[in-house]
Amino acid sequence: MNDFAPDSTFSLPAYRSTALKVSHGANLGDPLSFADELVLDDTYLVSVAARSARLAVVPGRSGAFRIAGNTDMGTPGGALHLDCCLTFMSPDGRTTEILVLVEVDPKGHVVEVYALPLSPLVPKAELTLVGVDKESAHTKLAEVACVSFTAGTRITMATGEQRRVEELRVGDRVLTRDDGPQVLRWVGQSTVRALGEFAPVLIRAGTMHNADDLIVSPEHRLFVYQRTDELGAGRAEVLIKARDLINGSTVVQLDGGFVEYYQLLFDDHQIIYAEGIAAETLLADLRTSPALPDDLAKRLETGTLRHCDRSYLDFSLAKIDLPDGDVTQLLRRASTG
Repeated sequence: MNDFAPDSTFSLPAYRSTALKVSHGANLGDPLSFADELVLDDTYLVSVAARSARLAVVPGRSGAFRIAGNTDMGTPGGALHLDCCLTFMSPDGRTTEILVLVEVDPKGHVVEVYALPLSPLVPKAELTLVGVDKESAHTKLAEVACVSFTAGTRITMATGEQRRVEELRVGDRVLTRDDGPQVLRWVGQSTVRALGEFAPVLIRAGTMHNADDLIVSPEHRLFVYQRTDELGAGRAEVLIKARDLINGSTVVQLDGGFVEYYQLLFDDHQIIYAEGIAAETLLADLRTSPALPDDLAKRLETGTLRHCDRSYLDFSLAKIDLPDGDVTQLLRRASTG
């Protein structure tokens, strides 16, 4: 069995280690490194030239990762380890979490260290290292990948009833696009700071023919059937991430405060209806498995939960595949033309 799953390749907006250097402390002048080399209370300065780039990653069954061939940084095929989750504090008391990924060569020597901030990095900001956690990193990364609905979102049930997502229970029957009524197997819930990778996306009522405002996690993909191929995708059925629809007016990201997220899991990866429009449910794969209960993660490991057999991956469009301009207007025309 192949230890890696190319079909589950994903991209991370990462920074090279030199984007953060110690300005005060024991490791003065050093760039960000892995847990064993870090010293608590060191203060890091975010470079004025700090820019993120796309780190394409293939997850492995052993918890390791590999750098994908279509990456914008790192060595394609290189081994990548998720090392730790760091907590930094700014002078005003706000905290920033950063996941640390380490690329190593075949001999195990460090090639580069990458930072994945879970909230925006501000150039010239000073951040003091206050926590190093080597246990929660995989769960944190999985939580970013878990597509989620926010509290209050109305889901279409098998009976046609519109029920708020927070009122759903295991065993409820939900209407799916491809398989009709299906039994809900798991409902996850988390409350997180609405910053950076966790800040939800608001799609205002009517933008995508949604009956009311729809607020979802930024990685959440919406399903569109194109009557006319306005996107130039070469197919009628497409899935597009909420973050790729942001236009500053009818689709915006809601930064600040806290957000209550709900994850819905079925026996198969499904398309359901939220506020009247089609959206995916949680895809159980190697990336999201650390966020699942132990029994479901075990089913995924043993192959009795096989979401990747029907994961709609062929329908997914990345930002780089989309035309310039307001994509929501093209999608409205495509779905009604």
